[in-house]
Amino acid sequence: MNKNLVNKILITIGFLFIYRLLAYVPVPGVDTAVIASFFDSHQSDALGLMNMFSGNAVQRLSIISLGIMPYITASIIMELLAATFPTLGQMKKERDGMVKYMQIIRYATILITIIQAIGVSVGLQSLTGPSGNSAILADHNTFIILSAISMLAGTMLLMWIGEQITQSGIGNGISLIIFAGIVSAIPNAIGQTVTMVNTGAMSFITVIAILALILSTVGIIIYVELGERRISITYAKKTMMQNQKKRIMNYIPIKVNLAGVIPVIFASAILMFPMTVLSSSTNPTIMAIADVLNPNSYFFNFLTFMFVIFFAFFYASITFNAKDIADNLKRQGGFIPGIRTGEATKNFLNDTASRLTVTGALYLGLVATLPFMIIKGMGVPFFFGGTAVLIVVQVALDTMRKIEAQVYMSKYETLSAVGL
Repeated sequence: MNKNLVNKILITIGFLFIYRLLAYVPVPGVDTAVIASFFDSHQSDALGLMNMFSGNAVQRLSIISLGIMPYITASIIMELLAATFPTLGQMKKERDGMVKYMQIIRYATILITIIQAIGVSVGLQSLTGPSGNSAILADHNTFIILSAISMLAGTMLLMWIGEQITQSGIGNGISLIIFAGIVSAIPNAIGQTVTMVNTGAMSFITVIAILALILSTVGIIIYVELGERRISITYAKKTMMQNQKKRIMNYIPIKVNLAGVIPVIFASAILMFPMTVLSSSTNPTIMAIADVLNPNSYFFNFLTFMFVIFFAFFYASITFNAKDIADNLKRQGGFIPGIRTGEATKNFLNDTASRLTVTGALYLGLVATLPFMIIKGMGVPFFFGGTAVLIVVQVALDTMRKIEAQVYMSKYETLSAVGL
C-alpha cells in the first residue's frame, strides 16, 4: 500500500481516537453518577437520540456533549442564506470569499454552542439523583459559565478535528466524527440486548427480527447508493481523433441519491437544536412541546421525513449543476443523442436529476423513519434506527471510495514514473 495513503489513514484514526478520548472528559462541577442514573431511564427519548450522535458523550456530560451538531446547524443556516441571497452565494464560489464564508460559519457555531450550553446548564440545576443529591457540585452561576466555556471549547475542538481529517486524512471529517460516535454506541446496544434476552425481557425471535431488519436496511442502502442513471454521450469524430490516446467517458453518471447522507444529518441537527433548548425548561407548556418532539412520537418521525425530503431536494440542487455540465460537454465537442447542445441539454439533465431525486428523497425519508418505527413496535428500549444505519453505511461507502481512489492514483503515478 502507498505510504502516503497509510499516513492519511493513520492520521484519520489518530484524530478519531482523540475525539473518543474527549468523550470521557466531563464538564467541571457535575456529579457524573447522577447524570448516568438519569440517563438510564432516558435511552429511548430525545436525550437518547442526542446521546447516540455524540457517542455517549451526553450521558457522561462530556465537554463534547453538544457534539458537532452546532457546526452542522450553522452550516445549514449559511447554505439556506447562500441559496436565498445571490451576494452570499457568489462569495461562496470565490476563493477569498470562501474563507470569509467559513469564518461566518465558525462565528455562528460559537453563538449556537453558547445558547445550547446555557440551556443544558440551566436544565441541570433541577436534576437530582435517587438519593436527592444535586447533579451540580458548584455554584449555579459559576457552573453556567464553566459549562458554557467547556462545551464551547469541546465543540471548537471537534470542528478543528473534522477540518484536519478532511484536509490531511481520508474522507469527510464531520461525517466521520458522527460515524465514530454512532459506532461507539453499538457495543452498549448489543450488551443491553444480550441482557434483555438473558433476563427474558426480550425473546430471541425478536432479536432475529431486529438483525434481519438491520441487514435488509443495509442491503437496501448499498443497492440504492450504488445505483445511477447513465446518460449516453457521443463525441464528434474530430474530438475522438484528437483524444485517441486518452480515455473519454461516454456517459454522464447521475446517482439516484444525489444528496448523500447530508439530508439525514441536516434533519437530525435541525430537530435536535430545539430539543436541547426545550429540555432545560420546567414550564408545563414547553414540556408538552418537548414531549411532542420526542423521537418516540409519530409527529417527530413525520417531521424527520419532511425535513429529509426538503434537504434532499435542496442539497441535490446545490451539488448537481446541469448548466456547468452542459457547457463543459459543449466545449469538449460532446452531445447527448437526440438532444440539442446548450440550453436543451441543461433542461434534459435537470429533468432527469429531478426525477431521480424524487426516488432518492423518498428512499432517504423512509430509511430514516420506517426502521425505527418498526423497532419501536417491537419494544426495544434503546434508540437505534434507520438514521444510524444510513449514516454508518453511507459514510463507510464514501470512505471506501476515497481510499480506492487514492490506491488507483498511486498506481497511475507509479506507471507514469516508469514511463508506461
